[in-house]
Amino acid sequence: MERSPLRRPVPICRRRFLQASAAGALLPWLPACSESSDASLRFTDTIAWGRKTLRENMQAAPDAAAVSVALLWQDQIVWQEAFGFASLTESRPATIHTRFNVGSVSKVLAGLCGVMLHEAGLIHLDTPVAEYLPRFRMLGSGYRRITSRHLLSHSSGLPGTNVRGVFTFEPFPAYSADTEAGLAHFHIKHPPGQTAVYCNDGFTLFEQVVLAVTGLTYPEFVRTRILEPLGMHESGFLVQRPPAGDFAHPVLNGRQYPLEIVNAYATGGLSSTPGDMLKLARMFIEGGTLAGQRIVSADGIAEMAREQNPDAPLNPSPEWRWGLGWDAVRQPALDTAGVLGWQKNGGTAFFQTEFFVVPDARIALLVTGNNGYQPLQVAEGIVLRALHESHHIKALPTKVDTTPAAPATPPDPSGLTGLYASGAAPIKVMAGPNGSLVLSQWHGNAWQPMNAADGRYTFRADGWWWAETGEHPSYRFQEMAAEEDGTIVHYQYLIRRIPWGTGYHYTTMPAGQRLQPREPLPATWQARLGTTWQFVNDAPDSVQQVLGDAPVTLGALPELPGYVLYDGAQLLVPINEQRAGMSVRVPVSDGRDLVELEFTTDAAGPLMRIGTAIYRPAVTPA
Repeated sequence: MERSPLRRPVPICRRRFLQASAAGALLPWLPACSESSDASLRFTDTIAWGRKTLRENMQAAPDAAAVSVALLWQDQIVWQEAFGFASLTESRPATIHTRFNVGSVSKVLAGLCGVMLHEAGLIHLDTPVAEYLPRFRMLGSGYRRITSRHLLSHSSGLPGTNVRGVFTFEPFPAYSADTEAGLAHFHIKHPPGQTAVYCNDGFTLFEQVVLAVTGLTYPEFVRTRILEPLGMHESGFLVQRPPAGDFAHPVLNGRQYPLEIVNAYATGGLSSTPGDMLKLARMFIEGGTLAGQRIVSADGIAEMAREQNPDAPLNPSPEWRWGLGWDAVRQPALDTAGVLGWQKNGGTAFFQTEFFVVPDARIALLVTGNNGYQPLQVAEGIVLRALHESHHIKALPTKVDTTPAAPATPPDPSGLTGLYASGAAPIKVMAGPNGSLVLSQWHGNAWQPMNAADGRYTFRADGWWWAETGEHPSYRFQEMAAEEDGTIVHYQYLIRRIPWGTGYHYTTMPAGQRLQPREPLPATWQARLGTTWQFVNDAPDSVQQVLGDAPVTLGALPELPGYVLYDGAQLLVPINEQRAGMSVRVPVSDGRDLVELEFTTDAAGPLMRIGTAIYRPAVTPA
């Protein structure tokens, strides 16, 4: 679960940050334990770089009040250290036993549950989940083909994330059932298996599958079948507020909040320590066992680490190799260095985490902390240096060259210009002078250039459109086709390319799908334009309620008639007078968390529904 967008952080005082940074330096680290006496296997350079980088990160982002890290080599933790304060208000330093919400790293446990249940004969990964969940319903019929494999590899076609009660300050244990109920108000956004786009709802629905076939709630199944056998006694799900314990507290804009509860257990609800998570990593490295406890077969671990969607018809960014629960079964920076690694990112409303397992080198790392530091750069940097010190690689990879390639004759812009939509803000592509393209993005109520200057991009010899300098993303256009109900449907994507992580490789992802104008909106929908709606039935003590949840507005773009602009971001297509649905199929990330609107009226007046979330007309302040 990636970090939810909240308000822009405001720095806390520098003195408090320096106190927090110094506190971590006093905590112990465990030296390497190895049969070799080679001093290099103490990972002195790796640890020194990691400490320095984490402190610099925390200084640059004062809301990152606490960070904790652990590095595994062979079967020993060779570095474990915490920095900063678990509680600012109590001036309580973080320790190696402080628990953090690791967010979507939790998905790795869901993938593990999937292969465990498959091996036990309780499910088949390729059997439709509707066979295990007779009450599961969605609009249309395509959902009946969704399998557990689809759920656990982001290829199900479910809309994205149920926002109702996902992050709270008090437990909301009904979240998974609420999500299943809400899906009855959605169509799928793409046929199962057609593409892969990051999807939290799939993992949440898998909780219901676990309950149906085992009789145990998902947290109970994970506790009894995985955490306890592995001795992960500092890990669990906050199904109720803990009466005591060493937990990292959320910090935002310099203010500390109560413990964050993540109610989407399978998708992002685990609370743990880096040391505990490395027990899980050792089990992966050992092929399903730890200290004589077999959790799953070696084949099950291999299945989790197998690329799940290589043959998806809509796959314009094939470097994204999803596993079962894993974001990457060939971590790109490690792949550049010629090393196989598995990776999972995690983010919640307040915390960020990276989890790396390098099975052949028997190295693993987990780094976690409050929002603001750079977990991917930290994790890649530490793991690559550990690989170097342990002689698995001769040198660190060479960073990508961000110098723009030489100009080249551009293609005809007429087939490229237009509006591109996603789950984020629309992008407008226009022809510029001298064969250039001008890119702008919708912000609030106006178009803004998509780089620091004028949004102008020039076609280059490498086939990409570049801004004046390489500090901005470069773009290209790609058309793809997929068969749907006997008809070939064509999709045109605007592809973004940026140096990723530590800068040792480029990564791409579709930034938007080109949409064509439609017939003007019917009168009923025209009347809704300009209206604002307030979310009124969020779970008690939700994070968004406490921090302030702005109303959403319905609008339109004059350049693209026939669509409803939801909250300044998503372009929706009216299905009938009461319902508007999703218009895009954008793989990887920018097509996540899409909505479908349903309008009706009850005794309290008009309402807008998105799943189980209810919105009422917003009251304009006098």
